[in-house]
Amino acid sequence: MDEVKQIVTDIKNRNFKPIYFLMGEEPYYIDNISKYIESQVLTEEEKGFNQMVLYGRDVSIEDVVGHAKRYPMMSEYQVVIVKEAQDLSRHIEKLVDYAENPQPTTILVFNYKYKTIDKRKKLYKTLKKSGVIFEGKKLYDNQVGDWIRRVLSGQNYTISPKAAQMLAEFLGTDLSKISNELEKLKIILPEGTQITPEHIEQNIGISKDYNNFELQKAVGARDFVKANQIIKYFGENPKDNPMVVTVSLLYSFFSKLLHLHGLSDKSPRSVTAALKINPYFANEYIAAARNYPMKQVSSVIATLREFDVKSKGVGSNAVKQGDLLKEMMVKIMSY
Repeated sequence: MDEVKQIVTDIKNRNFKPIYFLMGEEPYYIDNISKYIESQVLTEEEKGFNQMVLYGRDVSIEDVVGHAKRYPMMSEYQVVIVKEAQDLSRHIEKLVDYAENPQPTTILVFNYKYKTIDKRKKLYKTLKKSGVIFEGKKLYDNQVGDWIRRVLSGQNYTISPKAAQMLAEFLGTDLSKISNELEKLKIILPEGTQITPEHIEQNIGISKDYNNFELQKAVGARDFVKANQIIKYFGENPKDNPMVVTVSLLYSFFSKLLHLHGLSDKSPRSVTAALKINPYFANEYIAAARNYPMKQVSSVIATLREFDVKSKGVGSNAVKQGDLLKEMMVKIMSY
């Protein structure tokens, strides 16, 4: 995120590079940097003659270079943006010659999504010298909540840990989806607001009481009644609460508990660092570890593997999701 801020600041200050090679598995920042260049470098009058958008499936590297070598008309710069540039991956190394001697009055932008170029090859090293290489990396599940908080803090909003966890659990690691939902909340809520689970429930439709986050909490506390209430809700709303996701999140939770049991220092600070969790949830994990000794955690993990297979239809085609969830919960809570 700091790297993105620096790129945007340099562009804002008109400290341009001749090539911006934006690549990686996570397209969110690739799209946003490219859009910023597209909207900010040239005036509306200059764009008519000096801004061009190409698509990788329709052009060759030679075509791109040909456009990049043109001189701007009645403008200091021209901007050439290559969208879906990953379609040029088979011949991308041909860009080396241009990258060694780029046209200084051209700003050439590659949106090379879902892939990266080989960092050992000449093109990567050349682009590092002559331009900007940005790699958008997928966030891990445990990084999403922090990303949400950082984005909102830069826009004069805050969010409670539980609300951030609800969004992360419901939307996964797709930053574009998360950003869209945050934009909806910002339209409704005034600046300075702390976003709460109630805001999430009312405006996005994620139940604050019946979700995987609350199920994890109930299971960790061995609250059989609460866990069964949530499981019943999931069974009645299978499309919004797929079992595959529930099993995956519980598997992650118990894997962390197994890790916690192996720690010599089980203080909240140590647990937070070792498990890479928000400090707000450290005591919850410590309490769950007391409720599930290491041997039981291993048994639960084996059960979750069994039901992961069943949730995908192996050996349980005729069994409803709600019934599978109930069976799984009885097994987990009986250890």
